[in-house]
Amino acid sequence: MFNKLFQNTCKPRGLGGKMILKMMNSGHARLSDWGLKHLQLKNTDHVLDIGCGGGANISRLLESCPDGFVAGIDYSEESVKCSRKKNMDHIGKNCEIRTGNVSHIPYRDERFDIATAFETVYFWPDLYENFKEVRRILKPEGYFMICCEEGDPVNDKWSEKIEGMTVYSIIQLADILKSAGFAVVQKDEKQNGKWICLVGMKK
Repeated sequence: MFNKLFQNTCKPRGLGGKMILKMMNSGHARLSDWGLKHLQLKNTDHVLDIGCGGGANISRLLESCPDGFVAGIDYSEESVKCSRKKNMDHIGKNCEIRTGNVSHIPYRDERFDIATAFETVYFWPDLYENFKEVRRILKPEGYFMICCEEGDPVNDKWSEKIEGMTVYSIIQLADILKSAGFAVVQKDEKQNGKWICLVGMKK
């Protein structure tokens, strides 16, 4: 039963998906707070959260960028519904949440100052091509932050349970960021490499 529930981590759907999204919003709070400390957010920044899940990180970003614009995309319709509900007071004002995926981000070139990816790169189909797509929508010298709770590929506790999940080390992610046209400006690990955070700047 629990294994079936955790399959919803990749693409939440149905009742199980709603449960997972609630768990994500609360369970990833400490990780998200830690990750956001690696960004110097300005109140006017335009930010895109890729794989926005239950929308908790969009709420955090809106608090930091009250005079800016925060968008979220997710390829799970359940996630989009949940994120919109959580941030309903901002939708149509300084927030927009769309169905979309990282292979074809539904925004024009150089639209955002910052892009974030919390607990989602495990499921991206082609990191090199996907990172290049993120680079496309960033302004010159824009920032891309990746934050993951799992950063040890040898530890298969979750990747064995969740179909389609691949855990990457901080070194692997940094190398792919560089090859996709980013300069790695921050690289941090916590809990002996369990939590990892990288910030790349568009070159």
